[in-house]
Amino acid sequence: MLGRTLRTLPLFVLLMGVGAVAMLLPALHAWASRDFASMRAFSYAALLFALLTGLIALATTGRQPRSAARSQLLTLLLAYALLPLMFAVPFQEAGRNITFFDAWFEMVSSFTTTGAALFEDAGRLQPSLHLWRATVGWLGGLLAWIMAIAIFAPMNLGGFEVRTAGGGPRASASHFNQIGRTTLVQDRLFRHAGTLVPIYAALTFVLWLGLVIAGEVPYIALCHAMAVLSSSGISPIGGLYFATSGVWGEMLIFAFFVFALSRLTFSRGMFGDSDARLRRDPEMRLAFGLIAGTTILLFARHFIITVEEGAPNGLTDLFASVWGSLFTVTSFLTTTGFESRYWEGATVWSGLETPGLFLVGLALIGGGVATTAGGVKLLRVYALARHSEREVERLLHPSSVGGGGREARMIRQQGAYVAWIFFMLFALSVAATMLLLSLTGVQFETAMVLTVASLSNTGPLAIVAAEQPIAYAGLPYLAQTVLAGAMVLGRLETLAIVALFNPEIWRR
Repeated sequence: MLGRTLRTLPLFVLLMGVGAVAMLLPALHAWASRDFASMRAFSYAALLFALLTGLIALATTGRQPRSAARSQLLTLLLAYALLPLMFAVPFQEAGRNITFFDAWFEMVSSFTTTGAALFEDAGRLQPSLHLWRATVGWLGGLLAWIMAIAIFAPMNLGGFEVRTAGGGPRASASHFNQIGRTTLVQDRLFRHAGTLVPIYAALTFVLWLGLVIAGEVPYIALCHAMAVLSSSGISPIGGLYFATSGVWGEMLIFAFFVFALSRLTFSRGMFGDSDARLRRDPEMRLAFGLIAGTTILLFARHFIITVEEGAPNGLTDLFASVWGSLFTVTSFLTTTGFESRYWEGATVWSGLETPGLFLVGLALIGGGVATTAGGVKLLRVYALARHSEREVERLLHPSSVGGGGREARMIRQQGAYVAWIFFMLFALSVAATMLLLSLTGVQFETAMVLTVASLSNTGPLAIVAAEQPIAYAGLPYLAQTVLAGAMVLGRLETLAIVALFNPEIWRR
């Protein structure tokens, strides 16, 4: 009976209810930590928003939208725009001298899994507030999983348009009509959520348990586990440098980065690809090539300088250089933004600074389709790479025939065409965001790094990519507002916003 009632509620109301219940977790942690002020703030907020959710549910239950596609896209847009306001209430109330604007920016950053922290000093916030940041980011990552399979996949958005681009406009229209004829959209959401939530929670628990066994404090291990699975990069201690789990913890986290590189690692068969194999997945193959190539390039750069200067090459220095580069490169490709404690080891070893442009490029590429990672997505880059390869082959052999099957031909042709359109839209978003930041007084280089960090949902990029670390707290309020909008745009993607202007979803 309860499940049937929940299925009749709008998606936004359900998200409000989940957010209200999630406030009990930091409340319980604050109670266990004897931080009764934070406990009251989160408990009262949970009660307030639970009552508000109940009232809205009574007013909207049973109401069905005229267009399910339009309703879902608008709901996602409103969720990323309004839910951070709700999340910011207990954060601001429990914090010490925190303005509501700062709390709102922090929640937007967390919910979009960007992880751009205003409070660089980890001791500025109580542990329960750090746990709330990680929880909001974890919920944002879970929403990214569910909306990818339940909303974006039927609409051919979020990267799925690369594989299904061969149908043309009529195919797109049929998808919009098909999703619009669904009697209860919540049935699909509940079905996929019932499959993905246990997987998401189980993976988080396994990583948390592994970090605790490796010697990490349970509270910090939980925050880091949530940050890795959601690719938010939120840490209560400012990163992994001060983590007590050491290199074993980093190796464990490194293994879980794979879930942000390909959807086949957790959802095989849910997208009609039950016959797909992970070793043949183009996203995994491209990710492996990028990670291996960048790591070798960075290591060779430091190694050559070390040999030329005649510095000693100890095994410890070699390990620090290789592992630090491998972990950090993979972390930024998945848009998590965790920096290895050995990342600076290569710099100390050779005396040569590591250019942040490598990390900017990796964050722009991003992770896999239908994962928590942001960026352009590996599948779009793969489509353009295969198209370029085919064009070069045609220049050398004009009469050649491209093989690979129907799907490969479609990705090389129509898929590459759609991917190029997205690249152009992404470039326009970068230009517009940089222009707005420049109008607020931000310098060009700083604006470029902040723009990439926001649109790719890789907040820690501002600390390691620029010549000097960029502090989000030092930016004007208008610049922070622009970055918050860019974070939402990066999470929803430009094509989803453009889809709102499709006449098909506005017709009755």
